[in-house]
Amino acid sequence: MELVTGRSGKPHITSQQVRQLQQGIFGANACILNTGSMLTPEVQSSNKIRIKDGALMFQGALFTVKVGGYDEVTINNGNQGMKRKDVIAVKYTYDSSRNIESGEWAVVQGTPAASNPAVPSMPVTDGDIQAGDAEVYCPVFVINLDGINVTGVDIIPPMMDDMSTINKYLSELQSYHDKKTLTPTDLGIRAGVWKATANNSYKIGKTVHLNMEIYTTAIIVANNVYDNVFSIPSQYRPLNDTVVNVVASDGAYKNPVTCTSMARTNGNLFVCIPKATNNYIFIDAEWEIK
Repeated sequence: MELVTGRSGKPHITSQQVRQLQQGIFGANACILNTGSMLTPEVQSSNKIRIKDGALMFQGALFTVKVGGYDEVTINNGNQGMKRKDVIAVKYTYDSSRNIESGEWAVVQGTPAASNPAVPSMPVTDGDIQAGDAEVYCPVFVINLDGINVTGVDIIPPMMDDMSTINKYLSELQSYHDKKTLTPTDLGIRAGVWKATANNSYKIGKTVHLNMEIYTTAIIVANNVYDNVFSIPSQYRPLNDTVVNVVASDGAYKNPVTCTSMARTNGNLFVCIPKATNNYIFIDAEWEIK
């Protein structure tokens, strides 16, 4: 057993040990890290591809293009009337005689075909950096050629989000599991005048989703403002006055009209119905609570 992250009185940390750590975090498969321009490829001409700054993690090894810079890779020209797929790969090399490791871009040219050209295989398909293999290839880009023209560049490795983004996704996922169904009563519908016939309202985190069909037996006056639809309890009231999507129809669900509506910070939800015969109201709203 050896303590890697500790003083030993002499240089002792090896690239293999660092790769052990990084492979334990990122896994062995290739991924593009969320940094810089994320190795974005740009077609410069029919045989030149520019790769912008970024970082690739593969088998625990970190390969980078300098921040603010770029690499330019040259491929062979295509052939008129033929299609071809080339691969730009990262080539890892280990010179055991000198105990030197290096990484560079390498182009693996595909076979021209009249249609449906195949992606070429790597010269070494099962290389293992940690095992001390002399050459290991990691395919990164597929260059698509039609005749002499580059028609597109496909990126092979996925992009790995940074920890803050991953934590955000996890937090949102946790919030979704904390989803709370809200009834018309929870949202303060004034049931003496308005009655809910369908409801799919809920709260996730600090966001309230009001999705409801309601109707009233009252006689609707066209263009009258009704501010007595809801009296929203304080724990579900919007942080700011929020425009609400509302459509009103008649009892046969015909002749729909768009209404003016808003959920207020004081808990009132008002609706202005343009048509007197439309006493069925469909509400779809979302707001952040205080």
